[in-house]
Amino acid sequence: MSRVYFTDRDFGKQFPRILTEAGIVVERHGDLFQPDGSDEEWLEHCGAMGRIAVSHNSRIRYVSNGLAAVKRFKVQLLILVGQATSAELAHNFVRTLPRIAAFLDGRSPPFIGKVYRATPAELSKFPLAPGCVEPWFPKA
Repeated sequence: MSRVYFTDRDFGKQFPRILTEAGIVVERHGDLFQPDGSDEEWLEHCGAMGRIAVSHNSRIRYVSNGLAAVKRFKVQLLILVGQATSAELAHNFVRTLPRIAAFLDGRSPPFIGKVYRATPAELSKFPLAPGCVEPWFPKA
């Protein structure tokens, strides 16, 4: 099954470019929506088109219309966690892709998963260590 990942506007152009260069199929927010459009608008698109939404906005679950939109539009949403550059987040996403795929394979929308980078201790031993993915909504 070929997956298409939709990158939220908060990543700019570098994050989706790195994913595309790694062979991942990506739709960019900026290619389809106005920069000031609502989260609900692109979440609806992702749900309707079966896209896996990828965002760095960890507050989206707590915004009243954010979680409601994820539920209503049956969205598959991945939140990238941690303070890092877009390039670091993108490279971690690529390294973690097998774990992301396994996470997605085991779930039906709607859901929110959190994608973490490897810990500093793991990275000191293995600089290319993949991160992990954990469910955020619904709670396991």
